[in-house]
Amino acid sequence: MKLPRIYADTSVIGGYFDPEFETDSRRLIEGVKQGRCVLLLSQVVFDELAEAPERVRKLLAILPASQIETVEITNEVTSLCQAYITASILTPRWMDDATHVAAATIAKADAIVSWNFKHIVRFDKMKAYNQINQLHGYSTLTIVSPREVYFDEPDTD
Repeated sequence: MKLPRIYADTSVIGGYFDPEFETDSRRLIEGVKQGRCVLLLSQVVFDELAEAPERVRKLLAILPASQIETVEITNEVTSLCQAYITASILTPRWMDDATHVAAATIAKADAIVSWNFKHIVRFDKMKAYNQINQLHGYSTLTIVSPREVYFDEPDTD
């Protein structure tokens, strides 16, 4: 069975050390460590992590390289991101958030996970992103917080 490919934005990585979000972020990161999913990260995540505290930056180093997929910020990603901005889903100030969604869409991620309830994980935004995705010939993107990401336990029978 194919492993789920999950795009995580920077809030999920930082959430690993945040008391409010750590339980669910840690469950997702443990799933990556156990080989239960592939974590998709874009250059936007790496750039944002460059400004994060050292322990957050070092978190990626403990993950198996085989479970990480880098999503390139291509012209296709940039074009879709711009379509979100043109549709007024977000303003140019929040270009990085739109880029996360576009990168996950272009990479055909099974889902994007985020703790960003203002610009990403919000019903009206989800609907708007997916309307633009469909208008441009892309698939619907599942958008959830880490609270919704669980992995089935392996059968022991």
